[in-house]
Amino acid sequence: MTDLEKAATVDTQNEPAPKPAGARSVFVDLIVCVIVPTLILKQLSGAEMLGPTYALIAALSLPAAVGLWGFISEKKIGFVPALGFISILLTGSIGILKLPKEYIAYKEALIPGVIAIATILSTYTKKPLVRLFLFNDAFLDTDKVDQRLLENGRKPEFDRMLRNATWLLASSFVLSAVLNFVLAKSIVVSESGTDAFNSELGTMNLYSYPVIVVPCMIITICALFYVFKNVSKLTGYQLDDLVRQ
Repeated sequence: MTDLEKAATVDTQNEPAPKPAGARSVFVDLIVCVIVPTLILKQLSGAEMLGPTYALIAALSLPAAVGLWGFISEKKIGFVPALGFISILLTGSIGILKLPKEYIAYKEALIPGVIAIATILSTYTKKPLVRLFLFNDAFLDTDKVDQRLLENGRKPEFDRMLRNATWLLASSFVLSAVLNFVLAKSIVVSESGTDAFNSELGTMNLYSYPVIVVPCMIITICALFYVFKNVSKLTGYQLDDLVRQ
């Protein structure tokens, strides 16, 4: 090995490990979809700045652009991202068309409510949504699990476990719908199409993470651990044997 090759090897070994792409993605989404839109709504909605209508369009265009970019890059759009995009369009319509402010609370409860119903109904289809959220081939070797379940005849037990997990998952969306409704009714009290309405939308958007996302995430994590524990019990595999590298 030449001195140049040795130096290159040392430099490569000393380089810090790159941050996981998922961590960067969450951080970017938090800035683009929450922090920046909130600042636009609260700081630029005055008549001397962008005004209520253009500030609302500017704020909503950022998360809408993220959704469109995901669709373009992946060449497909999932059920949940599609509902998120519809939610953005509904919020914009309420503000721009100056519809009654009460519509915001109903819209905020509608999206997670639809996901909850769809999650439950999907258990009667060949592709239940619980597999998308909690038992996903992207991070688990699901083929390996299914093969072992067929070998030891424990597929019926596994299906019952997934149904239980479905109810846990659906409960997180129901909780989200209730909290969304209460938060919107408490914060958005000004008439739509005004700078006060935009500012209140920004406040609601900012509070939604600690008030709504955190409790729902806790329930989802509990459901995830429930699935992992039972998969290990039913197959005899440890989690390390099933997680994709």
